[in-house]
Amino acid sequence: MALAEPNRRRIIELIAANGKMASTDISSEFDISAPAVSQHLKVLRETGLVLVEKRAQQRIYSLDARGIEETWEWLNQMRAHWNARFDALDALLLKEHDKPKGRKR
Repeated sequence: MALAEPNRRRIIELIAANGKMASTDISSEFDISAPAVSQHLKVLRETGLVLVEKRAQQRIYSLDARGIEETWEWLNQMRAHWNARFDALDALLLKEHDKPKGRKR
């Protein structure tokens, strides 16, 4: 998943906070090289999380609402799955806790 990488999550946070950002402005927020940031932006673009608009020599990035919505849907599915698993575990632990204890000798 594209958002497993911390730099990519930070890029998404920056764009979300600013609305639109030039690639040079995004790069200036990191201690990694501009080509490395460019590679992260490419992954985010290819996975549909950001859009790029070319303005003369600049590349302006914004969030792609469709990709963000798909991510939310997936996260909600995962949350429901894990909540069900944790509920089952809770029920099992309560059942085990409520079992009569054997006598100690």
